[in-house]
Amino acid sequence: MIKQTRNKPRLDSPVTILAGVGPKKAEAFAKLGVFTLEDLFFLMPRRYEDRRFPKPLAQLQPGNTECAVAVVSEIGCRNGRTEAIISDESGIARVVWFTERIGEFVRKGMRLALYGQISDHYIEPQFTHPEFEILYRNKTPTLIGRIFPIYPATAALTQREIKKFADTALDTYSESCLKDFLPSRILKHYKMMTLQEAVKTIHNPADEKAFIRARNRLSFNELFLLQAGVIMRRRSFTGKYHADVLRPGKIFAKFEAGLPFRMTDAQRISVYEILQDIEKPYPMNRLLQGDVGSGKTIVAVFAMLAAFDSGVQSAFMAPTEILAQQHYMSLKKFLDPLGVKTALLTGSLKASERSEILAGLADGSINIAVGTHALFSEGVTFKNLSLAVVDEQHRFGVLQRGSLTAKATAPHVLAMTATPIPRTLIMSIYGDLEVSTLNEMPKGRKKIITKALTPPESKKVFGMIREEVSKGHQIYWVCPVIDESELDLTSVTQAHDMLREKLPEMRAAILHGRMSADEKSQIMNEFSAGHIDILIATTVIEVGVDVPNASMIIIQDAGQFGLSQLHQLRGRVGRGKAQSFCVLLENGDISDSGRERVSAMVETSDGFELSERDLIQRGPGEICGTHQHGVTDFKVADLIRDEKILTLARDEAKKLLDDDPDLSGEPNLKSEILRKLGGVLELAITS
Repeated sequence: MIKQTRNKPRLDSPVTILAGVGPKKAEAFAKLGVFTLEDLFFLMPRRYEDRRFPKPLAQLQPGNTECAVAVVSEIGCRNGRTEAIISDESGIARVVWFTERIGEFVRKGMRLALYGQISDHYIEPQFTHPEFEILYRNKTPTLIGRIFPIYPATAALTQREIKKFADTALDTYSESCLKDFLPSRILKHYKMMTLQEAVKTIHNPADEKAFIRARNRLSFNELFLLQAGVIMRRRSFTGKYHADVLRPGKIFAKFEAGLPFRMTDAQRISVYEILQDIEKPYPMNRLLQGDVGSGKTIVAVFAMLAAFDSGVQSAFMAPTEILAQQHYMSLKKFLDPLGVKTALLTGSLKASERSEILAGLADGSINIAVGTHALFSEGVTFKNLSLAVVDEQHRFGVLQRGSLTAKATAPHVLAMTATPIPRTLIMSIYGDLEVSTLNEMPKGRKKIITKALTPPESKKVFGMIREEVSKGHQIYWVCPVIDESELDLTSVTQAHDMLREKLPEMRAAILHGRMSADEKSQIMNEFSAGHIDILIATTVIEVGVDVPNASMIIIQDAGQFGLSQLHQLRGRVGRGKAQSFCVLLENGDISDSGRERVSAMVETSDGFELSERDLIQRGPGEICGTHQHGVTDFKVADLIRDEKILTLARDEAKKLLDDDPDLSGEPNLKSEILRKLGGVLELAITS
């Protein structure tokens, strides 16, 4: 059986197929995420060391890492060290190793290749504990003379061992396992390396130019596969389902005519794009993205009114009960005067209320249902659901439609997010969505003034609070944790106690995720009604909470929060006519990355710019919640660095699928897409 496996290796063959990799080495490789030959082929070096050019000893520079070839002139051992004098035609240098074992096999007169850190030692330069190799009989060095990859490593696997096993795998199995799946036209047109050549070069680059060519080829591979996959998913979904055709009518026109404000051009364009989609007989799949306060809700209302005029139902799903309730109150204000019946369905409803709403959804007397994921739970039946609006879609999981299609065969889907998404993410992860962008703010909105206060400056905040409350305004105070913890972070309970002591005249209340839905609802209602001066909360208020009278948000231990999260929290204020403020309180041991996030918040209020910075800091999977789906786990590609490659990959994938929709002429590519992305993207294609 083993012999057969060795004769017919595959990419998914275990690394134990390699001589010398037994159970212990396999366990060590597993810690690096390497289980198969494919994992080893694509174990990307963290960095490279250029050891191509040995230097004469006289040219060694202290502080640098250098390589050299020299002869041992003197050597001796003492006090747990081995010390040597080495020489070449240019001069001499010293070497020190922090072990006496070296003296057991290195002798005077031997020729050595050395690589290591250079430090000052009086007159001569000194190699400090370098790697070395004895060069018997003019042996060609293997330690120096080329570029060396440095891999992620564990204690049980040295760099040399990883390199040896990677080279063995490449020499023995790359030809049989690494088969090109890109269309030959693309390979020829862009003069790309073969897949086998690119992988070998990544592990053994001859120079920087060869490395860049190999990296670009492998980046293109990953991005092209993803682009082809999302395009195929989109087309299969479009072709598979028939959707209701929705057109605006009298109520839509009445709402538009009665708007008490002028919509921005971006809002008008977005409404037009949505109407173009929902008038087609297949499901819309559109993302509406816009910064905090850019007016997404109004755009969604127009879409739902087109559904109402067409005699069908809409659902508006929010990630939390607080946000669902906020949306419900906002929509009622717009829709009640038009005779459109809305209902709020959450998990905390009383049985009698829930039963009444379920009956209204089933018989169609409720036109728009607002709620959390409870909208799509078992027992909820719609008469004719044709439009689903999903707010903050990434909080539900980017790639799953199952809960929606269970309630309607093919609803039009409008996903909304107040977290601006970088262009590269839109092209990749959201590649099967049409995108509308609200990049304008309604006229009259004042810019939020953002300040960062260090611990010695933090006392200023109490005077700022008194001034705002004296004007009749309200305050948010956000903390990273609910109770005291070992992390030395200010908790909600600590902040509450402190504010009662420092500002006893203020009406303060606490809000956090462990409270019941009724408690949270009561506190938010009291805050909205102006009965609470300071609301001390966790990030439960991060998204959608709308209290126009709140003019200041203070974020405790601000460096602990993500950049997009800080921007979302800042968006809780500035929703009224008063000048608003965001105060970022740093703690004493703020990290460098935390300070960088705080500085970015002070420097700009542009959500799109902040989203780009956040992408650089955190990575795409963390921002969009897609790591669990395996979509953004690229081995080589980088969405910031490789934006041009991503654009090229998308264009080439589209061109190919326009000509060959089911890839019948590219069986290897089709097989690779199914192997890598079939389950992740729920592709409705057959191999």
